[in-house]
Amino acid sequence: MTIPVEPVATTTKPISGLREFWYYFSVNRGALIGLTVFAILVLMAIFAPLIAPYSPDIQYRDALLKPPSWDINGDPRFFLGTDPVGRDILSRLIHGARYSLFIGFFVVVGALFVGVILGALAGYFGGWVDVVIMRIMDIILAFPSLLLALVLVAILGPGLFNAMIAIAIVLQPHFARLVRAAVMAEKNREYVTAAKLSGAGHLRLMLVTILPNCLGPIIVQATLSFSNAILDAAALGFLGMGAQPPTPEWGTMLATAREFILKAPWVVTFPGLAILITVLAINLIGDGLRDALDPKLKRS
Repeated sequence: MTIPVEPVATTTKPISGLREFWYYFSVNRGALIGLTVFAILVLMAIFAPLIAPYSPDIQYRDALLKPPSWDINGDPRFFLGTDPVGRDILSRLIHGARYSLFIGFFVVVGALFVGVILGALAGYFGGWVDVVIMRIMDIILAFPSLLLALVLVAILGPGLFNAMIAIAIVLQPHFARLVRAAVMAEKNREYVTAAKLSGAGHLRLMLVTILPNCLGPIIVQATLSFSNAILDAAALGFLGMGAQPPTPEWGTMLATAREFILKAPWVVTFPGLAILITVLAINLIGDGLRDALDPKLKRS
């Protein structure tokens, strides 16, 4: 006699949010490549004193404008050659990663903080608060970003810190408009109404109830603003309004070497490639984050 055995119900463990995010992010191979390159840049910036073969400010008077080591006239001591005053380009590029990544981080944090607050206030309260804040943002957006940053730096004075403040002011309207639209779309939903009925105040509704549901587009915008900040800082440095020599910032390196473009093209090629690779890697990460965080763009 056989006793029938009831089938055991199999339960599948739901995929956690982090695993689901990584799945959709990793589908984008470009995003993985960008993340790998960015991780290498971060490690290079952290361990710059250990990785760089020389100090970025040491001048070798016997090796002015030496081509890369693989050139027939190159010096094996300097893999990427030297600049007009005999400083090792590779060492300056490695230390310059610190400045570029710090600029991007500082600018994004500043623009994000101000933009999120202004956007949340405009979207939540509406009325005259919305009109005043958005008209100010429209005025800032009416000017070309680099031109407005130049004007602000001219008022504040040349320097890396003033350049970062100017770039943060220029970029924060993008966060404000994005957060305003997201808050306006979320504030009339049922969960917000339930929070109101439970006695939540305006500050709690904005920061705890609504904003966490707007993080997806904010993270993507922060990633794209990171690359824009690096580009704008390099442009200001090239124009002499950002980091000042002998700071090994990539834009400043381009500015000090622009008169040697034809005589020694490597002095401008390698800093330009560093900016290109960094910005491209960050933009690829932004594409992957967009795919992973936007439900409409998630691949089946």
